[in-house]
Amino acid sequence: MAERDDRPDGTEHGPTRKSLLKAAFVAAPAAALLSGAGAATPALAREQVQGGRTLEPTPQCDDGDDPTPPQMEGPYFKPNSPQRTDLVVPGHPGTALVVSGYVFSRDCRPVSGALVDFWQADDASNYDNVGYNYRGHQFTGTDGAFHLDTIIPGLYPGRTRHLHVKVQAPNRPLLTTQLYFPGEPRNGTDMLYDPRLLMNVTDEGAGRRAEFDFVLNFTA
Repeated sequence: MAERDDRPDGTEHGPTRKSLLKAAFVAAPAAALLSGAGAATPALAREQVQGGRTLEPTPQCDDGDDPTPPQMEGPYFKPNSPQRTDLVVPGHPGTALVVSGYVFSRDCRPVSGALVDFWQADDASNYDNVGYNYRGHQFTGTDGAFHLDTIIPGLYPGRTRHLHVKVQAPNRPLLTTQLYFPGEPRNGTDMLYDPRLLMNVTDEGAGRRAEFDFVLNFTA
């Protein structure tokens, strides 16, 4: 069953266009194997939904979401981070965190080849301003997906727990923003905290898993 998304006021609505699109990408390879055909192309997968229905065109990828809001870069961004999907530093303490999600355009199309650049504090709340520990960029796949292995950042003085990120579709404006963790005591006192940027975080073994989908402010 496709996921249900909650509105900011706590009310529920049915499966969203985005959730159906993501389900189609997951289901497409399995369906192709059963039929003996090759994996579906992204263009075809975007048109598949559960029950064999075709999604009706929509003017924007709203579904209760507006384009992902920007936030300040902060003082610790460094350009030219390494291209990598694993920020874990061997021997450093920290609770494992997996961050995953998708990048969509405003008309609900997955964005292939989008830059996703993360940086964060380490477990002791320090940013590496000499090297590139806990810094790295990657590019989304043809399905618009990204995946990051890292640790839960420490609490930087005066801030709630957060991740920094820049997201940019090819030849499109750059989005700079921050992602937040639910249930953090400092969420209520951090002047920058925005509940629209909360990740969906669950426990996974000894670590945690977080999910967030970016919606960029353009139509494909």
